[in-house]
Amino acid sequence: MSRAAIQPLKLNQVTIDGLFWGKRLDTNRTVTLKVQYEQSRGRLDAFKLDWKPGQPNQPHRFWDSDVAKWIEASAFSLATHPDAALEKRLNDAVNLIASAQQPDGYLNTHYTVVAPEKRWTDLKDGHEMYCAGHLMEAATAYYEATGNRTLLDVMAKMADHIDSQFGRENGKRRGYCGHPEIELGLAKLAAATGNDRYLQLATYLLDERGQKPHYFDGEITSRGHRISAAKEGHDQHERFDYYQAHKPFREQKDIDGHAVRALYLLSGAIDIARETKDAKLLNVCKRLWRSAVEKRMYITGGVGSRRNGEAFTFDYDLPNETAYAETCASIALAFVAERLLQIEPSNEYGDVLERTLYNGILSGISLSGDRFRYANPLTIHREALSPAINRVLAAPRAEWFDCACCPPNLARVLASLGHYAYSQSKDAVYVHLFATGRATFELGGTEVTLSQTTDYPWREQISFNVELDQPTTFAISLRLPAWCRKPTVKVNGKSVSLNAITTNGYASIRRKWSDGDHIELTLPMPIERVHSNAQVRNNAGKVALQRGPIVYCVEQVDAGEDLHRLVLPVDAPLKAQWEPRLLGGVMTITGKAKRQSVDGDALYSTAAAKWQSVPFKAVPYYAWGNRKVGEMTVWLREGV
Repeated sequence: MSRAAIQPLKLNQVTIDGLFWGKRLDTNRTVTLKVQYEQSRGRLDAFKLDWKPGQPNQPHRFWDSDVAKWIEASAFSLATHPDAALEKRLNDAVNLIASAQQPDGYLNTHYTVVAPEKRWTDLKDGHEMYCAGHLMEAATAYYEATGNRTLLDVMAKMADHIDSQFGRENGKRRGYCGHPEIELGLAKLAAATGNDRYLQLATYLLDERGQKPHYFDGEITSRGHRISAAKEGHDQHERFDYYQAHKPFREQKDIDGHAVRALYLLSGAIDIARETKDAKLLNVCKRLWRSAVEKRMYITGGVGSRRNGEAFTFDYDLPNETAYAETCASIALAFVAERLLQIEPSNEYGDVLERTLYNGILSGISLSGDRFRYANPLTIHREALSPAINRVLAAPRAEWFDCACCPPNLARVLASLGHYAYSQSKDAVYVHLFATGRATFELGGTEVTLSQTTDYPWREQISFNVELDQPTTFAISLRLPAWCRKPTVKVNGKSVSLNAITTNGYASIRRKWSDGDHIELTLPMPIERVHSNAQVRNNAGKVALQRGPIVYCVEQVDAGEDLHRLVLPVDAPLKAQWEPRLLGGVMTITGKAKRQSVDGDALYSTAAAKWQSVPFKAVPYYAWGNRKVGEMTVWLREGV
């Protein structure tokens, strides 16, 4: 059990349904999980350990992690929707994984059957600890959903093995994984088992990273290879920041390197800081958080602006057409935001969590739930749609990937959405996300049910009903998004002064609650024109549209090709319009724009530009690419 004062509600305490998230979660459960199981069956079969040299489907070094994320997502689904068939499939998978564990506790399909002699010789790129971390996360989710300890015990034994191999004690190697993830897994394993040794191991792995001499240098030379001078910057995959090993974590000033690795490590560091009450480490985490979201995050919640190395670059460098913004990176940013919320409820964190969920994460999966995106650019030009020019962006979404980290990551986030929606302390419940459903919790010895009804994010009204057996005093704390200028709250029909009860963007309504009490939260959602900081050179003279938490884009199917010729006048009236038959039901933004005419074939001309008035429609960014293949843009030229 975590020692944190604020805890997210367990998934079996939360029900989410309704117009928006209810449909997405149903699709995740009935379509996505099944698709991913079929796509991952060969990777699961690797745990049979029957592969022989020369045979096809050689187990890859990160296959175990794909299976782990499917198990985790399926366990989350079981926690909210019991399913005997899925539970049997999960039990069979877990038993197979357990059968693959070696007598000393080691567990990894690639290094057991493909390269047993290379065990723990390539921490930089071998992904052994990375896979173990994901299996630890899966084990804790499976245990919480089913009460079955099989996988939990397996991964505790694997953690014991790792602890016997690595550390600062005599006889151990001072190594750490090139892809952070095990830090998160160990923190969850410690909480589930009550064994603080796993938290101590996670702390060692965090603090050893980036120390000199670099462990990876010794690892390379021990294999008889020469250390390349490129490691200092010429080849992104040889740069230490790619592996989050460029400097000790506690000394880092900016978020750098491979975005997923950086944010997974940050998530693990927050877990460690929370459980060990390390205030100095938490301050480092907040410093890196601000670096990410204040200077290096796209408006969609995407992060990682450089495709080479899937990496952060420098402050305000946010190119749109070449943006990488990997789906997994947005998911990792949501992990960070959620963890910070459990330490200090603040809309600084809750708003970013919401932004990533509605935009940067959902854009990674089709409305049908069976196609996926790895990269999420903010502009697609027609030339980029040619596979010969750009294989990454050629299709809006793909059925699967050889490197399939994103699809099962999406599934586990969606299946665990209730975990992000509410949390509680000993005398308060916090509402972080708005979605129709119910949350049940205990406060002051009384069981309380908080029912939420809303058509958010399309409509601005959110209603809460309180159900409990006896009057009880506690606080219901509601996030007031920073994008909302004039929120209002009523309790039993009477207006509440928000200034007096709001701290860090959370309105805390503390009173003696009675059965049938009612809260009405209104979050007005005018259409907003959003401008970038002037230092974002790629967006100079451009505007993006946002309504509530939803970021919008324009697609070729609505506006024709060459979207770069489209200009939105500064005084153009814009209207929000509900379209129930479009893209599963969305609120669109409509109006009039101007399109620059093509006047001849001359490359340059002194003639004045000619303009044509054209209808304008913008759709939610998360839904782009679900109709015809074509151009798309979030940022539009703004003019007179």
